[in-house]
Formats: sequence, C-alpha cells, structure tokens
Amino acid sequence: MTILRGPRVTLRPWCAQDLDAFAALNADPQVMAFLTKALTRDETAAMMDRMQARLLAQGWGHWALEVDGRCVGFIGLSEPGFEAAFTPCVEVGWRLAAGAWGHGYAAEGARLALAHGFGPVGLQEIVSFTTAGNLRSRRVMERLGMTRDPADDFDHPRLLDHPLRPHVLYRLRREAFDATA
Repeated sequence: MTILRGPRVTLRPWCAQDLDAFAALNADPQVMAFLTKALTRDETAAMMDRMQARLLAQGWGHWALEVDGRCVGFIGLSEPGFEAAFTPCVEVGWRLAAGAWGHGYAAEGARLALAHGFGPVGLQEIVSFTTAGNLRSRRVMERLGMTRDPADDFDHPRLLDHPLRPHVLYRLRREAFDATA
C-alpha cells in the first residue's frame, strides 16, 4: 500500500490506533466549523473504514496524516460524489486537529498527495474547494499554487438552504505543479 513521506509528515494507511485521535478531531467544534456537523465515534469509524477501503482498492485516497508518530488528521485525493460544472474531477483535501494548525503540515502533506496524483495516478488537473468563509483552507490552496476564478465558484448541491452552501473552487494543472517542484 502506498505511503508518502515528507520531511515532517507521513501519509499512510489507517490503523485501529488512529480512531481515538480521529474521533476527537471530528467531534471538535473548532475543526468542524466549516463542515455540516461534528461526527460521532461510530461515524468516524465508518469514515475511516471507507477511506481505508478506497486506499486498498485504488492505491490513493485519504491517507491518515501522521506527525511525530501520531495521527493528526487526513490528507488526500478523492472524487467528489456530486454533480457540478467542474465534475468529474479529483479533489485534494485535508482535515487536521486544531493543535496541528499553523505548522505547515496541511501544505506539506497536500504537496505529497498532489505529487502522487500528478505522478503515478497520471492526473492532468486537481481541484480543491471549500465553503467561502474557510480562509485557513483557502490560504493552503493558494500556498500550493492553486488558482481561483470566481466564475468557477458554486453553490454546493448537497447543502440546500444551508449557510455553508456558497463554495469557492481552486484548480491546479499538472504543468503548473511541475513548474514549482
């Protein structure tokens, strides 16, 4: 199974020992502020199982993010399960425990995932999106060299009548990533 290593972070398969830390961050209102709801321990366990199954089936997906020997979230690639003007596509995304914010781990891990997506997976473009007010994630997208065209912004089709519905879309082409590598 694919493991991606950077200077400070490792993207690796999920293991049972990750559940406590991952459940804690999925229950943290600060971490989940730009998502629709906090997750229970059972919902987190089911999410881990789905992410691990995807990694096993295709060799890429959402990996556990390990820093200093402990799981502090996830980073990876996924295919959005909804229709929009920019789908089908592959998205790079992340979710980190609040204590891991501000250290550059999201950008470092996302660069590993992008390199894997543009390299072995053979993608030509990878997108990322978030609710318009999630400035932390938007800054990570910009640090990665992703660009936004306001004409691509969209209302998330699964968030009807929800305050988080307005989303921004960022894109990165393989050529642009290769130029920064």
